[in-house]
Amino acid sequence: MKDETVTAGNTSICISWADDDPENRIGLLRAGRYTSPNKVFAFVVAIPLTAAFFGLMFFVFSPIEQLRWLAAPFTRRSNLWTIIPTLFFFFWCFATLFIKSLKVRFQARALDLAAVPQQPDFVLTQATARAVLNRLYGIVDHPRHFILLNRIERALSNLQNIGGVSDVSTILTTQADNDRDQISSSYTLVSGLVWSIPVLGFIGTVLGLSQAIGTFGRTLQTAGNLADIKSNLQGVTGGLATAFETTLVALVCALIIQLYINYLQSKEDELMDECNDYCHAHVTSKLRLVEHLPEQPATVDKRLAVQAVEADRSIS
Repeated sequence: MKDETVTAGNTSICISWADDDPENRIGLLRAGRYTSPNKVFAFVVAIPLTAAFFGLMFFVFSPIEQLRWLAAPFTRRSNLWTIIPTLFFFFWCFATLFIKSLKVRFQARALDLAAVPQQPDFVLTQATARAVLNRLYGIVDHPRHFILLNRIERALSNLQNIGGVSDVSTILTTQADNDRDQISSSYTLVSGLVWSIPVLGFIGTVLGLSQAIGTFGRTLQTAGNLADIKSNLQGVTGGLATAFETTLVALVCALIIQLYINYLQSKEDELMDECNDYCHAHVTSKLRLVEHLPEQPATVDKRLAVQAVEADRSIS
């Protein structure tokens, strides 16, 4: 076991969800379930990030002649009404995914816990399930907030209360499917924002084009000679360049977020696969169906009692 234990009364807590979850450490809002970030918390984080970015562009990059070209798309007044929401959505997505990555690493720490005895000869039965559950409740504060431990807790509770050994594998499979659905739903907001970012860029481009075309029409009507037309067309072409900058910024932001999403999804898939392997190796493979022999009931009961005591000792 790699995690240091923290003594809390008579219980030795290895991982505390209330204290170690990335969102609970800050304590402003309730932490999201499993790897799902709190949407309001990510929204609040995105506000100062957006303000800091535009402050950097206006007051640091823009005054420097060599960096003015980089700040230009973000400091032109004609672009601001589409650039500001585009960058805010970008930082909202980025904050959500960053917090999510921290929560994925936190959930992965549960894989280092010996929630089930690691001895090759350990047998998981209805009699030993209680000892394992007691151990599970002692090494973490809230098993239901961990993807892996929540699966084990539900499976062993069923085994202890009902004694259905054959149902444990079904419960683990069903819970794994539910966990994948939970993780997939956590990307709903980010996917919607990624879709809206390039749309904002296209809206800014279309409006910029309409303004440029309107300016060009007025130029043709008011200009009296070719020199005046050429002079006025410089402003039109400049407006066209400004219009296309909004789409460029939006597409770059959407690309960065989409790559981050793909990377994080691969990490979560790895976590889910490792949880499945853990359950197969330390839960399903240790299940045994105990046959009750009618001619020797006392012997069977004694053997189960001894096995439960040995299991409790091996995991304490």
